Amino acid sequence: MKRNCLTALGFAAALSTLSACSFGPDGKPPVMPPVSHYGANGQPARTVTAEGVSQSFDAAAKPVPEWWKLYRSEPLNALVDEGLRNSPSLAATDKTLAAAREQLRAQVGSSMLPSVDLGGQADRERAIGLPNIGPPTVLYNLFVGQIRAQYTFDLFGASRLADRALAAQVDSQSWQFDAARRALAANIVTGAIGAASLGAQIDTTERLIVLADEDARETQRRYELGSASRSDALNAQSSAAALAASLPGLRTQWLATRHALAVMLGRTPDQAPPDLDLASLTVPANVPVVVPSELLASRPDIQAADSLLKAAAAQVGVATAQMFPSLTLSASMGQAGFSWPTALSGAGAIWGIGASLSQPLFHGGALLAQKRAAQASYEAAVAQYKQTVLTAFRNVANSLAALEQDNQALNFADTASRTSMSAFTDSAARARLGAIPPSAARASERQYRNARLSAIRYESARLSDTASLFQAMGSPNGGTANVAATEKTATTAK
Repeated sequence: MKRNCLTALGFAAALSTLSACSFGPDGKPPVMPPVSHYGANGQPARTVTAEGVSQSFDAAAKPVPEWWKLYRSEPLNALVDEGLRNSPSLAATDKTLAAAREQLRAQVGSSMLPSVDLGGQADRERAIGLPNIGPPTVLYNLFVGQIRAQYTFDLFGASRLADRALAAQVDSQSWQFDAARRALAANIVTGAIGAASLGAQIDTTERLIVLADEDARETQRRYELGSASRSDALNAQSSAAALAASLPGLRTQWLATRHALAVMLGRTPDQAPPDLDLASLTVPANVPVVVPSELLASRPDIQAADSLLKAAAAQVGVATAQMFPSLTLSASMGQAGFSWPTALSGAGAIWGIGASLSQPLFHGGALLAQKRAAQASYEAAVAQYKQTVLTAFRNVANSLAALEQDNQALNFADTASRTSMSAFTDSAARARLGAIPPSAARASERQYRNARLSAIRYESARLSDTASLFQAMGSPNGGTANVAATEKTATTAK
């Protein structure tokens, strides 16, 4: 009998494993078209030289884990470290992931192992007696204590597939946590660069306003002396006022950027960090560009979509397995009696053993509808995976193109800034010697400040787009630490 029981259990386990593998799609991601390069115009080996730096795109290189350290700014490194340590949004994502792992542990434990419960009961009851047969009422005590065990055989893999689906969903959350962590680092870097850029633009704009006010006052004096027309004076005042009107908008952007940066660091807006010195940031000269085929493994958003695809495939198997029989065994043993001595004696021993087998016959088409719904969800997950891959390729292509154009624009803006600065230096020297009027020197300085304003914008854009490209490359280890933690949770629960 023991041999027969073991044989039956082995057969049930083999049937469960076989059915779990055959009731749904395999969950493998669809094959994507081969991609030779990311953008429509190909990928250059390096950018043009701007401010003495030519950025090279290292093809087939691995992503850099802490890429923000390549900017060689200790204050920037401190901001990123603080954000990763104190961000409430990142902490919430981490705790949500921990809760999901515990839910996986609970589901695996309840579905793959038998349940054993200990129960106790002590009652004093009054029952109505039968008339003309016994006393009108019966008063008695009842004491029961027993252990109950129950186990449902996963004959067709419904529980195993449900566990697999939940584990894949937890994997997806692990990838999403990795993506959130990397996105937070990128947002802190771009936020710090943006605040520094806006601060520099405000300083330059304030100087331009001072020059415009001086021009307006001088034109007004000339008008009063009769050497300038009233129209010239009004135009000068209008230009100064229009330039001053642009300053509040810049300050609003600057404060909003600083407030957003403070919140990302886990601070209140009134504790916003001071601006970085834009000139102290070193633009990384070498930027890794992962080959398209390896980008699928390094991007956490693609891996999250892959995990959801596996979860949807397992749900198809669950919906199919629910249409097949289910076998449950139960057993109990304990002591019971109408008094404590009887309940504790050998005469009070009780036990029970049973088995139940159920086969769905008619559920109003619900089971078939659930299977079709699971299949449709799986097909949607396949389409979503494809869209995620295409979006990732577009993200990288746009980042590469933006970085190339940033370097070209910065090259021209820097040339204009340097040449106009030389012209301004000469004009200022000639004005001090009386060779030209002060208005000519101010015009030369105004031209230099405007050129410098453009150079600041393009310098900031190159720094920010470099961060975006690092972010687009994904993680060097593919976030395997998070997935390994999920697998360990599932294994420990089993």
